Formats: sequence, structure tokens, C-alpha cells
Amino acid sequence: MTALASIAFTTVAQADEGSIRFRIFKAGFVIGGSGGDGVLYFHGRQYRVSIGGLSYGFTFGASETWFRGTVSNIYRASDVAGVYGAAGAGGAVGRGAQAIVLTNQKGAVLTLTGRSAGLIVAADLNGLALSVK
Repeated sequence: MTALASIAFTTVAQADEGSIRFRIFKAGFVIGGSGGDGVLYFHGRQYRVSIGGLSYGFTFGASETWFRGTVSNIYRASDVAGVYGAAGAGGAVGRGAQAIVLTNQKGAVLTLTGRSAGLIVAADLNGLALSVK
């Protein structure tokens, strides 16, 4: 039992983190779409990332959001790539602030804060696909 616990601890201890910045444009009427780009900083290197997504629910308007934060529980830059999902509700008129934590299928955790501009009201389910170039 102790041997298994030490193996599990060793695997977790090897995971690392980096920082990320990106912007997303979102627009929609019931079905929404989003897209954007940014940069992942990991082990002293920069990796370009692109973002695309869909949302379904009550969505009306358009906004642009600039996110920054950390990505943790990764072993290599490609671990950031994947699909992130969230359910949310909110709105922005002019400028607003946001905070969110998302996880992909590889276990990468995005902890983000953001500021947005635009006019949007949303209560929807979101899917966000992030790829590393």
C-alpha cells in the first residue's frame, strides 16, 4: 500500500504549471460561437494557442474577453490542448470582470481571470476547444 501511495505521489509531483493569456470573441443569438488566440508560456518557451467554441442556451449579443492565468497539472505544452466545458450565466454591458476554473480531459486545469467589453447576456452551456500550434 505504501509503495502504491509513493508511486501516485511521484506522478503528481512531476506535473508542472505555466501561464497563459488569450482573447476570445463571442457572439450569438441562442446558439453562440467563439474564437480567439493567445500564448502559453511553459518552461521558458512561448506556444501559440487558438481557441474555438460553441454555446447553446440563452445567448444574445457580442463581447470580447481578455483572459490571463495559470495552467497547472501539465507535463508538456501539448497537455493544454483539449476540450473544456462549463455552464454559466452572466452579462456584460460595456466592461466587466470574470473568473473561471476549467479542466480538460487530460487533467490540465486553467485558472483564469478576465475582463470583457461588449453587450452580451448569456445563460448557456459552453464548450471550448483549445489547440497548441
